[in-house]
Amino acid sequence: MMEPANIDNLCILYQSSNFIVVNKHWDIRIDSKMWYEKQTVQSQLKQRFPELADPDTYYGFRFCHQLDFSTSGALCVALNKSAAGKAYRCFKERLVTKAYLALVRGHVKSSRMTVDYAIGKNTTEGMTHMMCIEGTHGCENPKPCQTELIVLEYGTYDGDPVTKILLKPLTGRTHQLRVHCSAIGHPIVGDFTYSLKKDCAPYRMMLHAYFLRIPMEAEPTEVTACDPFLTSIDPKWVPERREQKLERLVQELKDQDVADQDLAEEHRRQKELLTKQDQGRAENNVMESEEQRVQCEQWLAEWTLD
Repeated sequence: MMEPANIDNLCILYQSSNFIVVNKHWDIRIDSKMWYEKQTVQSQLKQRFPELADPDTYYGFRFCHQLDFSTSGALCVALNKSAAGKAYRCFKERLVTKAYLALVRGHVKSSRMTVDYAIGKNTTEGMTHMMCIEGTHGCENPKPCQTELIVLEYGTYDGDPVTKILLKPLTGRTHQLRVHCSAIGHPIVGDFTYSLKKDCAPYRMMLHAYFLRIPMEAEPTEVTACDPFLTSIDPKWVPERREQKLERLVQELKDQDVADQDLAEEHRRQKELLTKQDQGRAENNVMESEEQRVQCEQWLAEWTLD
């Protein structure tokens, strides 16, 4: 998949009456208000599925989340308002699991780490299209951000040392993965923006949305967008030493999801039980107050008779 995007090369990973998940190409925008941008995921969908376009929406399709122009991989599209609402609630409540593959510059020393830098808008002149970490000059309104990083393989890209990693964002900030990788000294290969326009030789930015799970009750959706960072696809990437198997890590993600869901369900049940107990106590209080009132009136009546 090293060829540039075109209107016809839309890859479908999942389709139902409510959702389509596409494997977004690496050099295409999701949508655009610019008349001259003819090639977008929106226009690809309209061409492939004209009967599914919703005239009540600006773009014809409801995108459940976003991927940068240079990022490839799993992108979920809702086909109706109800489905979009259900997916939105999952994203809002942080129930969605996302995992990305990336090639980063240099060899990352720690096999696993949690990157924890707050990210804000860069207000520095000429950099207002970028984000930055807290403490950087011109960083405005930084918010907490966490990303889990796991090393998959060490190797080289076009002769330079690189590391293949799995990234799991625990929060959802603009450019989060790109900023966090840059902040630890391992910018993503081909990231023109966060290399300050220096890393321009690779044909693409090496960031790919590999795994997506949206646990909607009626239609839990789970997809994997095949790994594009293979020597068979791009011979400039030469792996030399494997640290972790990708398949095992994805299974870990799935197992953790099940555990998290069980925990969330237990918390929900406990909350419902406490609510019912509180309601019972409130009803008892009302009953006790009624009994006390009757007793008081009876006592007053007896006292009056005396």
